[in-house]
Formats: sequence, C-alpha cells, structure tokens
Amino acid sequence: MATKTATPKKTTSVKKTTAPKKSASKTADKTSAKSDAASDLRDFFEDAMKDIYWAEKALAKALPKMEKNATHPDLKKAISNHLAETENHIKRLEDCFKSLGLKPEAKKCDAMQGLLDEGKGIMEETKAGAIRDVGIIAASQKVEHYEIATYGSLAAYAKVLKEKTCLSNFLATLKEEKNCDKLLTQIADTALNSKAK
Repeated sequence: MATKTATPKKTTSVKKTTAPKKSASKTADKTSAKSDAASDLRDFFEDAMKDIYWAEKALAKALPKMEKNATHPDLKKAISNHLAETENHIKRLEDCFKSLGLKPEAKKCDAMQGLLDEGKGIMEETKAGAIRDVGIIAASQKVEHYEIATYGSLAAYAKVLKEKTCLSNFLATLKEEKNCDKLLTQIADTALNSKAK
C-alpha cells in the first residue's frame, strides 16, 4: 500500500515539471507574435498596404459575379467600370511597393473578406431584379466606404512619411472610390429604391 501512495506523488511531480515547458512555449509564441507587430508608422503603413492590396485583388475577383447578378443596365455598367478602376488600383499599389523598395505582398484582409461574404449572401438570398440590385448597391457601398477610409488613412501616412509616389497614387484612388460611391447612390435613388418597395 505504501508503494501505491508513492506512485501518485511521482505522477503529480511529473505534471508539475511538464507544465512550465508548455507555458515557456506559449511565452515564446507570444514573443514571436510581438516581433511581427508594427513598431512604428512606417511598419504600420506597409502592413496597411499589404492589407488593401489583398482587398483589391479579392474585389477584382468578386466584381464580375456582382455584375452578372445585377439586372439594371446602369448598375451593370457602374460595376464593369469599377472593375477596370480596381485593376488600376492594384497597379498603383504595386507602384507604391516598388517606390518603397518592397516586393508587392498581399496580407489577408478580414474586413474585406467579411464584406464580400455579406455581398455574396445578399445575392443568394434575394430574387433577381430590383431588390437584388438594391442589395448589391448596399453591399458595394459598404466596400467603398471601407476603401475610402483605408485610402484616406494611407494618404495621411504617406504625407507624414514623405512618400510622394504613394501619396499621389492613394489620392487618385481615393477620388475614384468616392466617385463610385456617389454614382451608386445616384443609381439607387433614381432607378432602383422605389422599384424595390
């Protein structure tokens, strides 16, 4: 019986010695995660560029599906035109990476993924026609507002960091995003919202 009570004590002490190893590896994981974190405005700026680069590429893949699902000719044309602009936005971002001496790199943008998933859901859950068109416009404008906020911030960072090529490119893209948002509002107000009632 004495040996039986001794065995559990050894097992307990083994558990105690393995526990610090696990917490040490967790600490190492946290340390390595912190080393990837942005440490200054330039790091944050470059990370934001990687994020929007992924977002623009994902949007370029999603826009043809939106155009196919839209029915109103003005909306179809607006989406088609914005696809061409989006492809140009990607080129501008690549130009910015180059001006910084960096290889273009895309880092998954969870915000854009969520917005695109929502847009896909709207297309799947609405009938073709005015109501789906209204839903596509709403989803598209959420994307535009996200991009407007992002490019506005990037332009501000580029100005502080004295990155003239990036600043010029971001301001040009920002103007196009704002114009697209206004056009979508106009199409909804004049052609679709009343039909969707």
